[in-house]
Amino acid sequence: MGKKIVIALGGNALGNNLPEQMVAVKTTAKAIVDLVEDGNEVVVVHGNGPQVGVINNAMGEFASEHKEEPTPLSVCVAMSQAYIGYDIQNALREEFLNRGGKVPPVVTVVTQVRVDKDDPAFQNPTKPIGRFMTKEEAEAEAQKRGWNIKEDAGRGYRRVVASPKPKEIVELSAIKAMSDAGELVICCGGGGVPVVSEGKHLAGAAAVIDKDFAAALLAESLEADMLIILTAVEKVAIRYGKPDQEWLTDLSVEEAQKYADQGEFAPGSMLPKVQAAIQFASAKKGNEAMITLLEKAREALQGKTGTKITKK
Repeated sequence: MGKKIVIALGGNALGNNLPEQMVAVKTTAKAIVDLVEDGNEVVVVHGNGPQVGVINNAMGEFASEHKEEPTPLSVCVAMSQAYIGYDIQNALREEFLNRGGKVPPVVTVVTQVRVDKDDPAFQNPTKPIGRFMTKEEAEAEAQKRGWNIKEDAGRGYRRVVASPKPKEIVELSAIKAMSDAGELVICCGGGGVPVVSEGKHLAGAAAVIDKDFAAALLAESLEADMLIILTAVEKVAIRYGKPDQEWLTDLSVEEAQKYADQGEFAPGSMLPKVQAAIQFASAKKGNEAMITLLEKAREALQGKTGTKITKK
């Protein structure tokens, strides 16, 4: 009996630009089709870091050149969802055909994810987006557009936006219906288009939602059996990069939380992945979260590798 699995694809699954992405998605498709061939029901979530940055920069330059208002970040996220989904759809279809199997319907859902307008993250924006600017340019943009600006690792100044926690996947019923009908759904790209409720209206927010937290919420909402977070390492480690580094195989929620509290996982890198895994595993007894290398997804599901986090 197969499992219902939500896969969260890391940046290594998509490359850093359009040519890289077209190559990377071929490897990504192999890992996804492996799991489908094994009888699992799969829903795919992906990041959009470099891609949304390219779109945001291009739209910003166009607006500056033509003296127009910049395209809202939420719209840039929606655009990135569609074009990344388009490449993944084609790669999946080609992989199914290469294996001589039946090609299931593959669809990308431009997904809105509601966040809380009172989320504390809005008071402390940390996610850099857009182009690098001089201090003078940054101050002018901040005054003109109300942007938050910070220096980025000595390379210049950039706009920073909030990274609030996802609260609700707006298109959930459509995603569930298609998945239940045997379709392979790609959704919540880049963590979803961030929106806040304003009465009956959903307004786009200048924010970036962490895709791993969005994937955890989606997996919980779909009552999935498993959340697989695919990244650039085969297992999670403590004391990472040190002589006494230790790879972790099977963790309870409590053990994973203890290591997170001790600062074992890098913020903005492994920490959100572990936190998302803890969130899903904690939601219900029997939920399994797995963190592993993209190319090892099938082996991880067979218990041969990866770091599994469960509620003991």
